Amino acid sequence: MDKQMNLEITDSPIASDDEFIVKKLRDYNSQFIENDGKLLSAYIRDTDGNIVAGLTGKTYYHWLHIDYFWVLESDRKNQLGSKLICAAEAEAIKRGCTGATLDTFSFQALGFYEKHGYSVFGQPRGNFGKHQRYYLEKQIG
Repeated sequence: MDKQMNLEITDSPIASDDEFIVKKLRDYNSQFIENDGKLLSAYIRDTDGNIVAGLTGKTYYHWLHIDYFWVLESDRKNQLGSKLICAAEAEAIKRGCTGATLDTFSFQALGFYEKHGYSVFGQPRGNFGKHQRYYLEKQIG
């Protein structure tokens, strides 16, 4: 007997539905590799407690992946980005990570990441307007 199936595409997913998919994939993957995923965030705050720079990511399968990295434009020459990325990499090494990945656009900070030892391993073909997207990696441990 054939089951009736319905395909749903949404730009407003229900959080529990996405969590279900993630859990099922992690359950499957755990047959082959340890699920050691942990969030990793780092912030720099001014004396009033306002975030002036921050980084969000996660560590899993012995890798750090940086999702978002931002520094207040007026503080970009004050080495805050360098302090953040070095701190995140140091924490990732403590967690047993041996590499790090991230992505950036050509109008963002490619040179900054390369200065910190990251190298491009991929550039998707396609139209991102007049900008290029880069995927970078670095051995850290």
